[in-house]
Amino acid sequence: MSDQQLSFKDMCAKFDVTPRTLRYYEYIELLSPLREGRSRFYGPRETARMTLILRGRRFGFSLEEIRQWLAIYEEQGTAPQFRKFLDHAERQLETLRTQRDELDETIADLKALRDDVTKMLG
Repeated sequence: MSDQQLSFKDMCAKFDVTPRTLRYYEYIELLSPLREGRSRFYGPRETARMTLILRGRRFGFSLEEIRQWLAIYEEQGTAPQFRKFLDHAERQLETLRTQRDELDETIADLKALRDDVTKMLG
């Protein structure tokens, strides 16, 4: 195998994912490693895709959205992929802002309750 090829175990270690996660990404066709017998090998294409998958998950995108981006790149190229990403990114940013606002409100409520209880005890 080429130096640019990673084994299944090395791929798991490089991206700090479980074997189950890696197998699942293969099962849903986000990744397509080269197979030699029972062994799997991941080249630059697969490591780039894994980077995008994990980045997308970190930002809160669904696996289906990520699958769509990857398919758009394969079928139509970079520009359409970027346009689709921008649509999803705007929607996700709004979702994250809403979640942050709700979290800020919850934190403020909890602090106020804590302060009230502290006054009652003290």
